[in-house]
Amino acid sequence: MRIDEKTRLTDVILNELSKTVIGKDDIKKALVLALIAGGHVLIEGLPGTAKTTLVRTFAQAVGCEFKRIQFTPDIMPADITGFYLYSSNGAPRFIEGPIFANVVLADELNRTSPRTQAALLEAMQEGQVTIERTTYALSKPYIVIATQQAYGSEGTYPLTDVQADRFMLSVWSDYATYDEEKQVITSIDNIDHRDNKRLATPEQILALQEDAKKIHVSEKIVDYMLNLVRTIRLDPDVLLGPSLRATIALFKCSRAQAMMDGRDFVIPDDVKHLADAALRHRVRGKPEAEMDGVTPKAIIDKALEKVPVPKPDI
Repeated sequence: MRIDEKTRLTDVILNELSKTVIGKDDIKKALVLALIAGGHVLIEGLPGTAKTTLVRTFAQAVGCEFKRIQFTPDIMPADITGFYLYSSNGAPRFIEGPIFANVVLADELNRTSPRTQAALLEAMQEGQVTIERTTYALSKPYIVIATQQAYGSEGTYPLTDVQADRFMLSVWSDYATYDEEKQVITSIDNIDHRDNKRLATPEQILALQEDAKKIHVSEKIVDYMLNLVRTIRLDPDVLLGPSLRATIALFKCSRAQAMMDGRDFVIPDDVKHLADAALRHRVRGKPEAEMDGVTPKAIIDKALEKVPVPKPDI
């Protein structure tokens, strides 16, 4: 598949999402980027901001099997991964949990306990699930898209640093603007009854993932990513800095970004545009810095200003 064909496919997927969900272009793009890069997405935001609708439409557009898990305080790990059902004759039968799908929506992930949240870790990292010493491979492509209530909301459990680090990108879902909300209201009947098209197949998505690996990333761009992440880690306001997974996320998503823009090489702007989504959820400021209003975004912005941008080869 040529670069222009790949760009056209991602464009039609984004256009299809926009027919059902008005606005939220950054979230739509993050979903496609993470799918191509082989990662997962965390969507934090306010209730009623079309997070679930967007993910469901996304799964339909990319032609993948979709399952939704509604997380509650009493849900157990086996409710997610699956379990063995033993009959009267003692023969076990494995019952798959909803984690067995191409696109898994973990809705309101931070409403359940850390023990149950951890049931996703092996699936997100290894693409497999182990139950009673038996390992089951998950279908490919595989992406977990989790939503969570705004940090500090009533009845929530903060995601552990280990859990948050498994998400390649993190984005914020805010209320619609005045114009967007007006467009939703005046088009609601068509939106409610719209049948979304299947625009791709799992095989095409897997091909995109393989082709993204061929996008050229120069040594200068790699050094830029490393210097950016290391500058954040060494910031005096940082208690916990981005992990190696953060640098890998920047690398993989930058290649996906270049592909979506119709290029076979990564430029510094790809890295800069992705820095917030790839790093913000992996940065924790020191308590005294947070009290002074220093946010992870401010720390990332400071690093972007400080680290020299590589000049193109002539």
